[in-house]
Formats: sequence, C-alpha cells, structure tokens
Amino acid sequence: MAGGSRDPFQSEDNELNEVSMLGHRETRRRFIKQVAGTSAAIAIGPSVLGSAAVDQSVLAAATAATSDSVKVNLDINGRKYALDVDPRVSLLDALRERLQLTGSKKGCDHGQCGACTVLVNGRRINSCLTLAVMHEGDEITTIEGLANGDELHNG
Repeated sequence: MAGGSRDPFQSEDNELNEVSMLGHRETRRRFIKQVAGTSAAIAIGPSVLGSAAVDQSVLAAATAATSDSVKVNLDINGRKYALDVDPRVSLLDALRERLQLTGSKKGCDHGQCGACTVLVNGRRINSCLTLAVMHEGDEITTIEGLANGDELHNG
C-alpha cells in the first residue's frame, strides 16, 4: 500500500484483530457471531412462521368448510343421499370420503387414467373432473352399483 492510504479491512497486530465495517470497529469474533445468528434466523425463521401460517390456514379452512357448505341431494346406485359439502368438492371425493363408496379410485386426478369413471345418467364421466354440486338430481352409478349380488355386470 502506498503512502498514507490504508485498506479498511486490513487489521494490524496492535488493533486486536479489529476491522472497520461501515465506519464501526468490529472484532472478528463479533462479526462471526452476527453472521451465524443471522444465518440461523434465516434458516429457521420460515419454518417457524410457516407452521403458524399452516395452523391458521387449517383453522380458516375448517371454519370456511362449515360456513360455506352446500346441501346437495345425490341419487347414487338407486339410493338417495343428502350431503353438506363444500361447493369445490369433486364428485369423486364426495363418493370416496363422504359416502365410503371406494370402488372409484383416485388415480391421476387429471382425468387421464379413467380410474375414477362413473356413469351419470347412463353416460360415463371422470368423477375427479366434476363437482358434486353439479349432479343434483342426476342418476349416478358407480362400480358398486353395477354388481348384482355376487354376479358381475356383463355389459
């Protein structure tokens, strides 16, 4: 270094390993502690805040589910069912989760595999792509409704 100019990040032996950071004198030990504390806060902070947000969203979802539910009457396999469902519930979820009719499967959830196929008014549809509230009064037949006792449907 030439003349009187001195690098502010260089320390001399007699300054006890101090560096000048933004005009303040800092020791290496204090600097390392601050970096470690900041890094820990950045790493841990989102998970702590995220868990609180998840708890709040679960509570909000539970409250919304009870307040926004819609009564829907479904005719499934010749039986009448009255359900209170969220308007966003798919027909597949209503069949499997609310009525325990688990013959229709949740495969791809995009309507590509056909595992969720049911008959609505004699026409096959993918139940994962339609909402339960859209089928009020429709005649819905699941795989359970095709069986005749122990005999299989031969159609």
